[in-house]
Amino acid sequence: MATFGIEEEFQFLTPDTLFPVDVGDEVFARLSVLPAWREVTHREFLASQIEHASAVFDRMDVARTAVTGFRRVVTDQAADLGVIVASVGTPPDTTPFPSITDTERYQRIVRSMDAVIADHQVSGLHVHVGIPSREAGVIVLNAVRPWLPLFTAISSNSPMWRGQDTGHDSWRTVLLRRWTTSGCPPSFIDAADYDRRIVRLLGIGGTVDLGVIMWDVRLSEHLPTIEFRVADAQLDAETTLFIAALCRAFVAHSLAVPSARYAAARASAQMPSELLSAALLHSAHHGMRQQVFDPLVGGLAPAAECLDRFVRMLEPALEELGDAALAREAVARLRVDGTGAARQRAAFQRGGPPELGRVLTASMSPRQTSERVTAAAEAILG
Repeated sequence: MATFGIEEEFQFLTPDTLFPVDVGDEVFARLSVLPAWREVTHREFLASQIEHASAVFDRMDVARTAVTGFRRVVTDQAADLGVIVASVGTPPDTTPFPSITDTERYQRIVRSMDAVIADHQVSGLHVHVGIPSREAGVIVLNAVRPWLPLFTAISSNSPMWRGQDTGHDSWRTVLLRRWTTSGCPPSFIDAADYDRRIVRLLGIGGTVDLGVIMWDVRLSEHLPTIEFRVADAQLDAETTLFIAALCRAFVAHSLAVPSARYAAARASAQMPSELLSAALLHSAHHGMRQQVFDPLVGGLAPAAECLDRFVRMLEPALEELGDAALAREAVARLRVDGTGAARQRAAFQRGGPPELGRVLTASMSPRQTSERVTAAAEAILG
């Protein structure tokens, strides 16, 4: 069964104004002495962040326990310090220039990018899925390129920036465009082509090392995985697990049979980079509210219909991996409650920062399945 790991970035905020608070080092120091969290807690780029880099899983129920457990403990630590912790792609409001965690590598990145760092206040969800080889990884990377706009729409969770509603559902996606390598990767011939081309990027622009290649999907340089980096950090654990399930199922689907590999390669080749680049920004703007780029249609289609087609395409893999019920319920939640961006926007419109802060805090705890979600789930995928 395909293995996977989950990396979630969290940000500490003031309870009233929702500005970042630089307590990442303090929370890291506290968690790093706890045996359950010592190996999976990491400092992050921003001094107001902390990362949960999970263990390797082969079952979603084990992942659920880990993801919800970390959210619970980091929420408790934040409360003890008089702040809140949130899982959002961008902070609702912020200072002119962020405090950066004091490591040599991070400071080198700051020097290489200068003023770009002022707006690089973003948090993401990264999903690693095990692959048998880098050749297999390139097959998956090429195959997923046309689907990245849908992933962006599903995972949109950064509508707020500097105290305002941006009108975009994933402002994080827009901010990341300023980096030397970001967005949709090009297609590659094979693993040798991939490795040769990424090495040529070193030293150009802000690419100080291979870790700064910030494509929405890439091959890991230190793990036998393909890394999906397209998603904003997610409000709740349930959506995090849904995205992880989609990533894992897509890898299994893409590598299942030669005919699937051929079809995916052909579809990717027919999707030029400029089209996918535009489609990604379209999804960053509108999320799941309107239309998204649908590779099976070859153009824009209603977002809900595109998601249904995507999940049905992956249904055999989801069933085999034991994640079909999770996917069914998650799609229903999207229909009933909307994306993280939609929920943030609605909270801000209802009651400004105080109400948004309440929703951010509540979302760190597991959600209960409503009757409306249950009814919607029963109608999906049979």
